Amino acid sequence: MKALIAMSGGVDSSVAAYLMKERGFECVGATMKLLSDDLGVTDGGCCSLDDVQDARSVADRLGIPYYVFNFTGRFREEVIDRFVRAYENGLTPNPCIDCNRYLKFNAFLRRADELGAGVVATGHYVRAERDEASGRFLLKKALDPDKDQSYVLYSLTQEQLARAVFPLGGLSKDEVRAVAARQGFVNANKRDSQDVCFVRGESYADFIERFTGKIYPPGDFVDESGRVLGRHKGVIRYTVGQRRGLGVSAAERLYVAEVNPSANTVTLASGGGRYSDALTATDVNLISVPSIESPMRVTAKIRYRQKEQPATAVQDENGDLRLRFDEPQRAIAAGQAVVLYDGDIVVGGGTIV
Repeated sequence: MKALIAMSGGVDSSVAAYLMKERGFECVGATMKLLSDDLGVTDGGCCSLDDVQDARSVADRLGIPYYVFNFTGRFREEVIDRFVRAYENGLTPNPCIDCNRYLKFNAFLRRADELGAGVVATGHYVRAERDEASGRFLLKKALDPDKDQSYVLYSLTQEQLARAVFPLGGLSKDEVRAVAARQGFVNANKRDSQDVCFVRGESYADFIERFTGKIYPPGDFVDESGRVLGRHKGVIRYTVGQRRGLGVSAAERLYVAEVNPSANTVTLASGGGRYSDALTATDVNLISVPSIESPMRVTAKIRYRQKEQPATAVQDENGDLRLRFDEPQRAIAAGQAVVLYDGDIVVGGGTIV
């Protein structure tokens, strides 16, 4: 079977390509060009010219065809524009989830169809398998908990999982680097990419102002009673739960409790943080089950690096998730993803509203 390998130029996707070839797949490598030149991202952004050269070097070493797909327009529309709109509306976005959802397992899959490839392989640290009892395809955590990336892949559909292969799900990062070194890959010791690929050398807010050409005006910091505490530098510079960079003196440490773009205010609170034991999520995608018909015990994460927390999930008549945690959670941020687990199996997730 032919497999299209998403090769970012990093060590993970390079080893994924090698392992797919070892398994007997007819492999084709491809890098997605995501960043247009006018974005001004030159130092180490994902899929930069250096990354393309590294990916091409590995493909040549493996003896597989290699392509570069220009997805800059789709990336701008589905990832960058969503990122900007979220901050403009006081939300906390997760562009990596959008990139996986709309680019790597959507546009890239369509290119696989054009090339006659039955499956797509990536360097994500997750596992996928078919449950014989239910007939559903499952997404499971990586065996290495420090590298698990299941949180950013909760939006995968049954159709996408049926065609996705994740060769690194049972390996540690050290094992992956060791494979790359044995194969003489140029990127065996290349550092992992960090943060948002299209923001380099500047803050998120500085990027948004440069990208949109807009100036986001200062406004009032207020407390929860509406009393003015000081002046903020524009709502796009703040997210719920933020503690740093506020510039407001207070007897207790302050954090951002709410961002209100329509009033151009940022609400600050003191203490350990605003806690809540419940949330609602929309735009829901369920993986291990077609729906949640009755209250379901799960563990859940409201941030990528958060430890899972026990909770009960229900799904209403509109398909939205309503989640109640056993213990209140700090700084639940609208716009972020909540992902539900049953052991090491991803139940599904949605966008917190």
